Order: sequence, then structure tokens, then C-alpha cells
Amino acid sequence: MMVSMRSLPESYRALVIGASGSIGQAFVQALRADPRCSDVQAIRRGEPIEWDLEDEVSLMALAAQLQGPLHLVVDATGALTIDGHGPEKRLQELDAQRLLRSLKINAVGPALLLRHLSPLLARGERVIWAKLSARVGSIEDNYKGGWYGYRAAKAALNQLLQTAAIEISRQRPLAVVAALQPGTVRSSLSRPFVGDDALAPDASVQGLLQALDVTPATGRALFLDHRGQSIAW
Repeated sequence: MMVSMRSLPESYRALVIGASGSIGQAFVQALRADPRCSDVQAIRRGEPIEWDLEDEVSLMALAAQLQGPLHLVVDATGALTIDGHGPEKRLQELDAQRLLRSLKINAVGPALLLRHLSPLLARGERVIWAKLSARVGSIEDNYKGGWYGYRAAKAALNQLLQTAAIEISRQRPLAVVAALQPGTVRSSLSRPFVGDDALAPDASVQGLLQALDVTPATGRALFLDHRGQSIAW
């Protein structure tokens, strides 16, 4: 099923960062199939230049290579496995360097992308900044424990998005900033941790785009899943 972003201006322009991942690829395909979308810039690792979420200078250089104005930005970057290690299940597995790297890759880097790319967002029109987050980033929804570094990084990311949404709305009152929970999706990131009942990436992306399309601009960030339901922060 094709999703058309009718809430965005006709001939809207989109950008997908992290387009080499399964969900990022699905976003690119869905947006390129939308007849209302005039351009989709798909940013993969090493394209159009070498960039790294842990290197702010490279993110500044990446921003200088991109063209605005943009109406929809999807940040599909992130990492669950750090230095060959999956999520920690016990306190005894905590490692300072892996914790810091998870924060850099999953929270600090995306925040710096938002810093350097947000000036490219169109003014006076509806715009959307959508960042893949995770339900495990919800503090209120944490009933199982474990996954320390990933949980902490996604919770930090959510706070950064919420704070940025307030500031962005002052100059772009029609802007929507959203943290997205794609569901349990079959991807290279999640493959070691999911079962056969995981969602196909395109099904997840269709749900996320539908949810974003009907989301009003409120001056606050939203935390949404692929079914359009709000998640507690």
C-alpha cells in the first residue's frame, strides 16, 4: 500500500539519513513512490562524503553538502551492538567505554545532526523531523530491565528531541518533531534479538508515515509507534 504525505506541501522534499539500513531503505522506497514528493535525498555511510556520528566536524561537512529547503527529514541512524557486544542484561556486564559509545551513536550524534541540519528545514510550511527511537527508551514503560546502554541512550535522545522541539517551534510553528518506535522489525540491527514474527520494514514504515501525516504541530515532541499510538516518555 502506497502512503502519500498529504499534510506536507505539494512537491515536498525529503531527506533520509541512514538509508543503508533496512528501515532507512524502506523509508526511501516509500517516499520515492509518493507522487507528492518531488525529491528524496538518500544519505548512506560514506555518501556524499565520509561522515560519522561520533565526529561533529564530519556532520558539519555533511550538512554543507545537502540542499534545502526540506519538508521531511528521517534520521534512521543508530546501533544496538557496540564494539561487537549486544545489549547488557546485567549490571555486571556494564562497560564504561561501550556505554559512552552508545550515547554518542544513539543520542549525541543524532542531536548534532539536528543541530546542523535543522536550518535546512522550510519556513512557513509544515515540516517534520522524525528520528528512529525505541520503546525501551521509555522510562515509564520499563518493566523488564536490562539493555542498560541502549535504554539510557534512547531516553537521552528522547529528552534531546523534546527540548529541541520547543526551540524549533519558535521559528517554525508548523514543525513536527517525533521520536519513532518502528516496532520489532526484521533488520540487520535487530536480527540477533527478534523472532520470526517481526515486522517487515516496509510495513513498519507505512505505519510510521501514516502516523506522521496526521500528527498536528504542538510545539512539543511526540513519541509514536508504527500504529500511531503515543508512548509514555
